[in-house]
Amino acid sequence: MKLLSSWAVVALAAQAAGAALSHQFDGFSIREHADPAKRALLQQYMRIKVTWDEHSLFVNGERLMVFSGEVHPYRLPVASLYIDIFEKVKALGFNCVSFYVDWALLEGKPGHYTAEGIFDLEPFFNAAKEAGIYLLARPGPYINAEVSGGGFPGWLQRVNGTLRTSNEAYLKSTDNYMANVAATIAKAQITNGGPIILFQPENEYSGACCGVNNFPDGSYMQYVEDQARNAGVVVPFISNDASAGGHNAPGTGAGAVDIYGHDSYPLGFACAHPSTWPSNGLPTTFHTSHEKQSPTTPYSLVEFQGGSFDPWGGAGFANCAALLNHEFERVFYKNDFSFGVAFLNLYMIFGGTNWGNLGHPGGYTSYDYGSAITESRNITREKYSELKLLANFAKVSPAYLVANPGTRSNSAYTNTVNLGVTPLLGSNSSASSFFVVRHADYTSQVSVTYELYLPTSAGKLTIPQLGGNLTLSGRDSKIHITDYDVAGTNILYSTAEIFTWKKAGNEKILVLYGGSGEHHELAVSGGSNSSVVEGSSSGISAKTVGNALVVAWDVSTSRRIVQIGDLKILLLDRNSAYNYWVPQLPTKGKAPGYSNQETTASSIIVKAGYLVRSAYLDGSNLHIQADFNATTPVEVIGAPSGAKNLVINGKKTQYKVDTNGIWAASVNYVAPKVQLPSLKDLKWKSIDTLPEVKNSYDDSAWTSADHDYTNNSVNALKTPTSLFSSDYGFHTGALLYRGHFTANGKETTFSVQTQGGTAYGHSVWINETYVGSWAGISVGSKYNATYTLPTLQSGKTYVITVVVDNMGLDEDWTVGSELMKDPRGILQYSLPGQEASAISWKLTGNLGGEDYRDTVRGPLNEGGLYAERQGFHQPQPPTQKWDSSSPFTGLTKPGISFYSTSFNLDLPSAYDIPLYFNFGNSTSPPAAYRVQLFVNGYQYGKYVNNIGPQTSFPVPEGILNYHGTNWLALSLWAQGDNGAKLDSFELINTTPVLTSLSDIKSAAQPKYQTRKGAY
Repeated sequence: MKLLSSWAVVALAAQAAGAALSHQFDGFSIREHADPAKRALLQQYMRIKVTWDEHSLFVNGERLMVFSGEVHPYRLPVASLYIDIFEKVKALGFNCVSFYVDWALLEGKPGHYTAEGIFDLEPFFNAAKEAGIYLLARPGPYINAEVSGGGFPGWLQRVNGTLRTSNEAYLKSTDNYMANVAATIAKAQITNGGPIILFQPENEYSGACCGVNNFPDGSYMQYVEDQARNAGVVVPFISNDASAGGHNAPGTGAGAVDIYGHDSYPLGFACAHPSTWPSNGLPTTFHTSHEKQSPTTPYSLVEFQGGSFDPWGGAGFANCAALLNHEFERVFYKNDFSFGVAFLNLYMIFGGTNWGNLGHPGGYTSYDYGSAITESRNITREKYSELKLLANFAKVSPAYLVANPGTRSNSAYTNTVNLGVTPLLGSNSSASSFFVVRHADYTSQVSVTYELYLPTSAGKLTIPQLGGNLTLSGRDSKIHITDYDVAGTNILYSTAEIFTWKKAGNEKILVLYGGSGEHHELAVSGGSNSSVVEGSSSGISAKTVGNALVVAWDVSTSRRIVQIGDLKILLLDRNSAYNYWVPQLPTKGKAPGYSNQETTASSIIVKAGYLVRSAYLDGSNLHIQADFNATTPVEVIGAPSGAKNLVINGKKTQYKVDTNGIWAASVNYVAPKVQLPSLKDLKWKSIDTLPEVKNSYDDSAWTSADHDYTNNSVNALKTPTSLFSSDYGFHTGALLYRGHFTANGKETTFSVQTQGGTAYGHSVWINETYVGSWAGISVGSKYNATYTLPTLQSGKTYVITVVVDNMGLDEDWTVGSELMKDPRGILQYSLPGQEASAISWKLTGNLGGEDYRDTVRGPLNEGGLYAERQGFHQPQPPTQKWDSSSPFTGLTKPGISFYSTSFNLDLPSAYDIPLYFNFGNSTSPPAAYRVQLFVNGYQYGKYVNNIGPQTSFPVPEGILNYHGTNWLALSLWAQGDNGAKLDSFELINTTPVLTSLSDIKSAAQPKYQTRKGAY
C-alpha cells in the first residue's frame, strides 16, 4: 500500500470534504483568499500534486526517481538557448533541473525589483515545460553559488545587523525580493500547470560562528518559509543542508522543511591533481544518517558533486572535468544509489558564464565547472555519456525505489575481500534486488576478478554459473540486478548493467552493456532456448540451469543480439552504448511530456552518435530531432507499428529494415565553411579611459566620500571618513578614488591598503605621475602598499588617484562570519607629513551606482571606468574623433585604454558553431595587465594576464550576432612600467554541430546613447 505523506492525507480529506474547493483550483492565487482556514485547506488540497513517502516522491500519483542537474538561467542570458540545455538534460534521461535565482541581479536598488528581459524567469519555465523537465526552485534569499555576495546585493553591506538571522533590519530587507520572486515561482508551479514541483527555502543554512548562538534559528527559517507561502507557493519545501547534519529536518520544530536533503562534494575542489582521489572521500554513512534524521522522507541529495569550481590562478576547468570524470560518476553516483537515493541533483550539469561581473572573487569569468555539458553547451565529455547510462537505467527501474538498502559487505556477496557489495533487497512491492559492487579501496586502479553470491527467486546462486570470472576494473563500480521485471519477463540476474528496456509491439527489447574485455552472464526465468540473431556467436554460450536459461557472453566491440522467446537482448560494450538514446514519444503533439509511466511502451531506442534531442509520431511519420558532428549511421530500434516514414530534422530520410525490425539510415555531415574575421586586422579606435589622472580633470560630479561612519556592522573604519564603496552605492567593477590635499613639502611616500577580492589589483597616480601598482596574486584579496612620491611643492594642491579592481563581493554560507560584508575600496591610508583628515576623497563606480543606467544588462555589468560610465562599451559608440589605435599596439606606459571595433558575421545556418575569444601572451614572466572583454555591450570576459588561468572566452550566439554586426570593446589596464599590449587575440570556432536547434534570438543589445549626467 502506498503510504501518503501527512500533507497528502489532509489533501484527500479536503477533496472529500468539498468539491467546492476544486473549481477554484486552476489559476487560483493562494494569498488572495480572505479566509485563512479555507486558504490553508486549499493549499493542502493543491499539495496532492506532489506527495511523498519514505521511498520517493509521487508527482501526479506517479512514483518517481528524481534525477536532476543544476542550471542557472542568469549564467546564460540568451533565453532562446534555454531549450537547448533542457533538451540535452532530458536526453540524458533526467527529469528535473534545479535552479538558483540571484537576488543581486533583480534588486540592484533597495525596493526596486525588476525581472524583465534577460532576467525574466518565465522563458526558463516555459522551456522546461516544453522539454518535459520538472524544476526545483531555489531563490534564496541567500544562494552561495559562487556569485557576487552569494547572491546578496551589495547594499546589504549597509544593513546594521547579522545577515541570515532574525535581525529585523535584515528580515525587512528580504521582504520585497521574496514577495516578488516567490510570486513568480508560484505562478509556474505544477498546480498551475507549470513545471515547478519543489521549493527550497534558504540555502545551506547549516553552520554558524562568531557570536551567533541561536542556531539553527527556527523562527528565522519559518520567516523565510512564510514569505514563500504568503506569496502562493504550495509545493513541498525541501532543504539542502551543507552536510548531513539534520538541520531543519521534518519534526524539528519551527522552520522544519517537508523533505530533508543535504549536499556532498566528496572529492573537493583540487583540480590541480585530477588523478588523485583522497583515501577517505567516499561517503559510507549517508543511509544510516538519513534513517535517524528523516526516516519518513525520501533520501535526497540536493547538491551532489557534478564538477568543481576553480579559483583565479587555478588549474583550469579541463582539469576539473578530468577529476570529476566518468570514473568518478561510476563510483560515486552508484554509491549514492546504494543508499537508496530518490532525489539526486548534480551541481552543476551546465555551468555557464560569470558574465557581467556576476561572479564572486573566488572564480573567474568561466563557470564551466567541469560539468557534463560544457560552457559552450557541448556534450563531448565522456562524463555526459556515462551519466546517460545511469540515468536511463534509473528511468526504467522503478523497483529500485522500493528496494531496501542494506549494509555493505566484503564477504556476504563476493568471494574476495577486495570488493564490497551493498544490497538493495526486494520488498513486498517488488521482488527486484540491486547489488552495488565497488572496490574495498574505492581509489583502487587495479582490476579484480570475482564471483557473486546473490539471493534470487531461484535460491542463492553462485555467479557466473557457466564458468569464468567477472571483472571489476579500477575506479569502476557496477549495479548487478536480480529478479528484474522486463514487461512480464523475469531477468533472474544480470551481471552486465542495464541501459534501458522497452516493449515494442509483441516484442521486448533489453539493452545490456559491459566494459572492454569483461565476461558476463544473464539468466532469464522460464527461458528454454536462445539464438544469436545479429552478430557473431563467438564468445556466447547458453545453458538451462534449473528453471532459467543462462547466457554467458564476452564483451565485444560489435553488437550482438540474442533472442530468447519474445525478448531481444542487445549486448553492447560500454563505448558503443554511449551512442544510444531513448527519446520518449509523446502521446500527443511534439513535446515529450513528463511521465515515466509509459516510457517503456512509448519510447524508442535510437543509435545516432552525438545527440538525439527528441522524437514524435505525426501520423505515419516518425520524427527525430538530433544533432550530428560527423557523418553518422542512424538506427531506430522498436519503431512504432504505425510508423512508415523516417523524418530527421524535418527531412524525409531513406532507411532499410533488417530482419530484427531495426531501421537503418545515415545522416551525411559536411563541415561548413566558417569565415571569421582576423581581430588584428580590424579597424580599431581607442580612447584614454583614465582621464581622471589629468590635471585638468573635473571631479565635481563625483560622490564625496564624506560619511564619518559606516553601517557595515562587521568592518570598523580606519579612515576619517568611509571609503567603503558599498556605503555609497558602488558594488561592481572598477572603483576610482580621488584624494585632494594641499602639500607641505614633507610628503615622501603614500601608503594605502586596498581590498578588491581575490586576484584584484590597483594602480596609483599623483596628479599625472604614476607611482605604482599592485598587480595582484591568485590568493590575495587585499594589499598594503607604500609608494615613493615625487617631490611635492609646498602650498600646491595635488590629487591622488587610486583605481581598484573589484572582483565581486565574497560569499559565505556560515552564518555570523559575514564575509559578504568585506568592503571594497580603500581600507586605510597614510601620507607622512599630513593628517589623514587632510585628504578630501571622492569616489565613483558604475554611473549612477544603485541607480544603474543600463537596465537591460543589469546592475552588475558596468564598472567605474570612464568608458563604461559613458556607455562606450555598447554598440555604435561615438568613435569618430577617437584615435586609430589597436590593443595589439597597446600602451607604452602604465594606464588604462579603451578600444572599440566592429565586425560582421554571416555563419552557416542549421549549425551550432561554438565561438571563442582567445587571448595569448608569449612574455615571460607574464606582463601585468588586465582586460575586460565587451561583446555587444555585455561584459563577457575578465582576463588577468599575470594570474590566469582563463585565456579562452566562449560567447554564445544571441550575445554574438551570427548573422549581423557585432561591436567589440576592450579595456586594457597596464600595470607594468613598460605598459602592455595584446600579443595575440583571436576569434576562433570549434567543430560545428549540424543541429535541429533553431530560432536563436539575440538578447537585447541597446546601443550607445549620450548619458545624461555622465562624467
